[in-house]
Amino acid sequence: MVSVALHRCRAAHPEDPTPCGGPVVVTVLDARGAGADGCEHHAARLLASLHRGRVCGLPHAAPGTAIRVFKTADGIRPFCWLDGPRTESSQLSHRENRAR
Repeated sequence: MVSVALHRCRAAHPEDPTPCGGPVVVTVLDARGAGADGCEHHAARLLASLHRGRVCGLPHAAPGTAIRVFKTADGIRPFCWLDGPRTESSQLSHRENRAR
C-alpha cells in the first residue's frame, strides 16, 4: 500500500501516489458535467483518464492555465500510476494514439 498525503486536491485519484503540484487552479469536468477542482498536476492526470473530459480555469488562475493542463493531459496515459504493459488504444495517451 502506498502512503499518500492526507490533504490533496479533489482531482487526485486515491491510488495516485504523487503529491499536488501547486495550488488548486482548475476544474476538470467529465462528459456529464461532474467536476473536481485540482492542481495542474492532478488535473492533467485526471483529464487524461477521462473520456470526453474538459478543463476550466478557476477565476483566480493565471491566464492559460486550463490550456496548459489540457496540453499536458494529451501526452499522459490514462491511469498513469498503474503498472503493466500498455498496448490497447484505451491505455495510450491521445498523442500516442494520433501517432499510430
